Amino acid sequence: MTLHRLPLADGWTLHPDGPVPVGLPAGGVPATVPGCVHTDLLAAGLIDDPYLDDNENRLGWIGRTDWTYRTTFHRPAADASPADLRADLCFDGLDTVATVTLNGTELGRTANQHRSYRFPAEHLLREGTNLLEVRFTAPYAYAEALRERLGDRPGAYAEPYPFIRKMACNFGWDWGPTLVTSGIWRPAALETWTGPRIAGVKLLGDVDPDGVPRLTATLTVDRRGERGDGSEPLTATAEVAGEQHTFTVPAGDATATLVVPVPGAGRWWPHSHGEQPLYAVEVRLGGHVWQGRTGFRTVALEREAFRIAVNDEPVFVRGVNWIPDDCFPSRTTRQHLSDRLDEAVAAGVNLVRVWGGGLYESNEFYELADEKGLLVWQDFLFACAAYPEEQPLWDEVAAEARENVARLAPHPSLVLWCGNNENLEGHADWGWAKDLGDRTWGYGYYHELLPAICAELDPTRPYWPGSPYSGSPELPPNAPESGTVHLWDVWNRVDYRHYADHAHRFVAEFGFQGPPAYATLRRAVSGPLAPDAPYVRHHQKAEDGDAKLLRGLGDHLPQPGGTGTASFDDWHWLTQLNQARAVAFGIRHFRSHTPYCMGSVVWQLNDCWPVVSWSALDGDGRRKPLWYALRSVYADRLAVLRDATLHLVNDAADPWDGTLHLTRHALDGTVLAEERLPVATPARGVTRVPLPPSVATPADPARELLVVRLGELRTVEFYAEDPAVDLPPARWTATVTPREAADGPAAYEVRVTAHTLLRDLALFPDRLDPAARVDGMLVTLLPGETTLFRVTGAPLSDPDALTRKPVLRCVNDTAADAAD
Repeated sequence: MTLHRLPLADGWTLHPDGPVPVGLPAGGVPATVPGCVHTDLLAAGLIDDPYLDDNENRLGWIGRTDWTYRTTFHRPAADASPADLRADLCFDGLDTVATVTLNGTELGRTANQHRSYRFPAEHLLREGTNLLEVRFTAPYAYAEALRERLGDRPGAYAEPYPFIRKMACNFGWDWGPTLVTSGIWRPAALETWTGPRIAGVKLLGDVDPDGVPRLTATLTVDRRGERGDGSEPLTATAEVAGEQHTFTVPAGDATATLVVPVPGAGRWWPHSHGEQPLYAVEVRLGGHVWQGRTGFRTVALEREAFRIAVNDEPVFVRGVNWIPDDCFPSRTTRQHLSDRLDEAVAAGVNLVRVWGGGLYESNEFYELADEKGLLVWQDFLFACAAYPEEQPLWDEVAAEARENVARLAPHPSLVLWCGNNENLEGHADWGWAKDLGDRTWGYGYYHELLPAICAELDPTRPYWPGSPYSGSPELPPNAPESGTVHLWDVWNRVDYRHYADHAHRFVAEFGFQGPPAYATLRRAVSGPLAPDAPYVRHHQKAEDGDAKLLRGLGDHLPQPGGTGTASFDDWHWLTQLNQARAVAFGIRHFRSHTPYCMGSVVWQLNDCWPVVSWSALDGDGRRKPLWYALRSVYADRLAVLRDATLHLVNDAADPWDGTLHLTRHALDGTVLAEERLPVATPARGVTRVPLPPSVATPADPARELLVVRLGELRTVEFYAEDPAVDLPPARWTATVTPREAADGPAAYEVRVTAHTLLRDLALFPDRLDPAARVDGMLVTLLPGETTLFRVTGAPLSDPDALTRKPVLRCVNDTAADAAD
């Protein structure tokens, strides 16, 4: 008999267990599964959207309330006798502390959002209607009670997230709201079957010592439905790449492992290095079928240098950090994830780090990463706090780790397991050790439990105890000479030029804030748009964030001027631009040190709501100027000027040969000096070219610039920071031409010809229509040069507005009206 799965997605209602400050119907609120309390109350019109204005402030009661989800279902007809039939109630995810009852009898309890659960239910099923209830204890009540029993632990936030196995950022972060959820957040179902059942299949795809792709498949069998005493061996088959192989599960055992060569399979590569062949795997046991997919590659980590190699080829990591894309993860669709990861690929990103304060993401996330050639660094879920190791937490961590290591093992995109985010640094450098005394803080997880589980279940991938980490508990965690570093003095305390203070081995976290796109902020804020407006400030969660934004402009850009709307427009433009410049400066420095430095991972790709933050894509998925800067500095080929030397970075598979053109210009475009040099940079290599004196030193730094050209690459370097440059009032001619649009309802070409120097020209069509987007920005033009922007996504009522402020901007457009 085949296994039958009855989805339990319909007919749910939600009920508070106690008084609440909103009026709920006597019969409960209709509930969506998967979902959570917040989304159900929002759908019922009982709460305001927590992402808008300061509505979040009035919803704290939800995380302090007990809730019950209730539904009924009919037992499906069976083609077997009741004595042979087995049935489990299956929950792919419960958030978080829950008691499950069927027809009034308790089936089990849960206390971990990061696990799935199965409860045997055949003994409680009735003919006809069955009543299923899931009662959730308030997360705060559970976590605070455990904190009281075990003793408090230091951390970045005064919230009890270390005491509950739940998405930590649910409790608020310096970029996220405090929206503490409860609910059935992943699918639920009733499974019925007879005979032995495939309980799970773990796949590992790697390459044997002779270079032949190899599949290791471990089958786990649930023998509860087997007739007799289980004393007979079981036979299963596995098919991969057109070849069929046989498992034998010995009598009395529940597991069997098959190791087979797959000689016809190609190797999987990150998109920056090759193709991504993937292979379906099908396992059959009787009438039960399991289907999966994997790819074949090797992964190695050179620990001191923190150099990741795929198929024996070192990879310079062009990375981004990933946070949960919605505070309510059940709303995140496959298409939504695909769009976000497509944006990463389009920006030149080749690795996504799934950060430890969030989630083990859905299967779809890793499937998409496999398909798109994005490497995945996966943190275990510990972040920015000391975590107790006492029960029941130790066993919960072990169970979630075992499940998720096995679940994610088939994915060739996954190349690293990491024990935690910043907890080793916190213990060593943030005063935690003194505060803790002899209380546990997570060392046993990061150095004992998790590496043991990874070694047992997934020996094909490296494990790293945490980030930042220098490779040994005896070394300072955030030392630049080895391992990974996080660089947060920049943003918090010092100018972004300090990124260049050291040559780092691998920069796993660094970033700079900027506001979201205009349309995103306008949607989220109903009041006036001003940096100090109450609702705008509510969407800034970083400590002293507004002051740091302005201080961060330093001597790089002018301070926003004017009053009212003009002041906001300048603030929005200049702080967004400064974010892009700061991060680009850091990446240029890191890449110029290749191969000593072999990676940078920007904080962060995405946001979970509309907020001023470090992201490149804002909470509505719109590109900030930072995204365009990433596309430039994460390109295969990059020219970096540092210490009077031009560093030609070639991360492509082909050599980069040609004539290097170096031209020193006056700001009016006059050529002051020229040099032509033949250069050749090998594949995956760097060439360092000292600048000739004629272009290295300007006669007047305030009135000159350097243009670097090599093939299609063009880079403009200034000899001084913008406020010290004699930037002319911006003048240009701009025309708008409607074009056929292949990917939207309308398209426009905006052609801009400079009459003066235009510094970092940018276009913001979302100010005219929230659906409009542009293909490029941050273009510097000399007088007489022209650039073309392509705007798509929406028909515009006034296309000519694309040629005027505040839609079309550059650094020097504040000196005079830009229209010609």
